[in-house]
Amino acid sequence: MSRLPDQRFWSGKRVFLTGHTGFKGTWARIWLARLGAEVTGYALAPAATPSLHALAGPAGLAAETIGDIRNGTRLTEALSECNPDIILHMAAQPLVRRSYREPVDTFDVNVMGTIRLLEAARPLEALRAILVVTTDKVYSNDESGRHFVETDRLGGHDPYSGSKAAAEIATATYRDSFFHQKGVHVGTARGGNVLGGGDFSENRLVPDIVRAAIAGQILDIRSPLATRPWQHVLDCLNGYFLFCETLYAGTASANALNFGPSPDEAQIPVGVVASSVQAAMGLGQSWQDTSASDKPREMHALGLDPAEAYRCLAWRARLSQAEAIDWAARWYDQWRRGEDPFSLVAGQIDAFTKGS
Repeated sequence: MSRLPDQRFWSGKRVFLTGHTGFKGTWARIWLARLGAEVTGYALAPAATPSLHALAGPAGLAAETIGDIRNGTRLTEALSECNPDIILHMAAQPLVRRSYREPVDTFDVNVMGTIRLLEAARPLEALRAILVVTTDKVYSNDESGRHFVETDRLGGHDPYSGSKAAAEIATATYRDSFFHQKGVHVGTARGGNVLGGGDFSENRLVPDIVRAAIAGQILDIRSPLATRPWQHVLDCLNGYFLFCETLYAGTASANALNFGPSPDEAQIPVGVVASSVQAAMGLGQSWQDTSASDKPREMHALGLDPAEAYRCLAWRARLSQAEAIDWAARWYDQWRRGEDPFSLVAGQIDAFTKGS
């Protein structure tokens, strides 16, 4: 089983968290605060309604700025006020299908937003570690079904994937050109497809299931036979936090790491995930395939090999893919029944860290 973040390390650490209003960012700031970190958030207002950020309230934030990651002046001001020990960069345009509609904006946010952040961070005196979160989709995917390793060629068929691959290159350039000589350690994290309560983004599988259930509609899904490296949000964040610890200590033996389920686990197709979530929520197991050849292309097969994360961090997924699906479904089912969203997040963090 994977090791967990060291509370003694995080206690009192100043963390500048971009994207704190997003689904994954909200889980991150709540967990970091429970570890004792002083979290300053920087992000746009939530794009989705409802949003976990609003449902959970401001817990876990020492301060926040609602601003655009491309605004260098506001970034500089917020970073100066925070004077962080660690930057965890999660702000992004994260949606593949939106990237087809808005390719220029996607590249602007994901590449130039990252560059603006790195540039604004250069003068910071207390800074010791920067982790830039990209995606499992940074690899040039030949759809062979093999699990990608960190040394595989970067690429990207769609604008989202291409923008994140470009962000990887930009980050490496800043690391080698500016941060290395200052003793600031910079890494990138490539996480698999994340499941968890409180994601209400458009065109994502589990949020679509919840919306269809609330509306009393039949669920539409695309590519039901496609496979992804499914993992729970807490497994992914655990990897990010452990990577930050080693970057800060200067003991990281890798600049980029994959975080995803073990390749030994059978990959679960989209249609099976949909039926499993519906069953766990007590819903009728029914959906219709709305795939169409004239729609934007999405990869059929995608897998990651996280062996390097185990070697470097002693990290591996604590939850199986089936457990990740069940935990996410139970969160939404309990939320639908009126339970407090913050308490649901806190309860799953407690269960995760106790290994239950």
